[in-house]
Amino acid sequence: MEVREYANAIKLHEPFIRPAKTSHQHKLLITLLDYFNEESNRQHTIPRDIGAQKKLLRAMLNVRQAKDVPDSILANLNSYLWCDRLEAQIVDCNEMPAMLSHAGSEISIWRGDITRLNTDAIVNAANKELQGCFTPLHMCIDNAIHSAAGIQVRSDCARIVALQNGTEGTGDAKITRAYNLPSRYILHTVGPIVQEDLQTHHRQLLASSYTSCLDVANEIADIHSVAFCCISTGVFGFPGDEAADIAIESVLTWLRQNNHHLRQIIFNVFTEQDHERYTRRLEERSGNV
Repeated sequence: MEVREYANAIKLHEPFIRPAKTSHQHKLLITLLDYFNEESNRQHTIPRDIGAQKKLLRAMLNVRQAKDVPDSILANLNSYLWCDRLEAQIVDCNEMPAMLSHAGSEISIWRGDITRLNTDAIVNAANKELQGCFTPLHMCIDNAIHSAAGIQVRSDCARIVALQNGTEGTGDAKITRAYNLPSRYILHTVGPIVQEDLQTHHRQLLASSYTSCLDVANEIADIHSVAFCCISTGVFGFPGDEAADIAIESVLTWLRQNNHHLRQIIFNVFTEQDHERYTRRLEERSGNV
């Protein structure tokens, strides 16, 4: 399904107005816990520790199906989540050194939490249902992104799935607004699952995830920077070394072969091992591209 076929349904081109910073974050947290606790009909005991309270709210939102909430609750949630991003400290992608210049784009590596990046778009490694991870407090990137961005992302993805009358295809990509993230958009792609030996079709599907994200990003005029996570290398089981090779080669080939307005590509990694993988490969290419 093309972007134009679902953009209006999710108000993709409508600016999201960030809430003002508040000093009443804990009061917001308690209000949200009370609301979502009552909504769930489970009546969780609200812990006294603030850290435990934050985990409980995240867990309740992780398992919650896509549905609307009163405007006042949504405003409170947006304020709470945006303050949480500010406390985590936003990372300016414009200050990242480029490791490689290629076909009009600067290629960078950054290690850390992708939900802190203020790129125009970040990439989410989604599942085929496209609506985020429903496992409470799971450590996957899908869970992290949905948790930080807010419940609107799950709702938008549910609308997309309903419009296309089915789950998302492996290697495809969709786009939503990023709401309470520093980035403006989220590119959701379903990477291949490798359960046994790595096969040619796994490689092709992973390459397609990268190129599909770039194809979609290139349709949006105000996307000039994209941060890729390490698609499929977590619980989906794709071997890290080959995944890094495919990621870099797919991106560089796409940039070379397409007319585009993308000025910065960031490979976002989380582990030291992935950082070393991408650094070594980009250094090898820097003299040959």
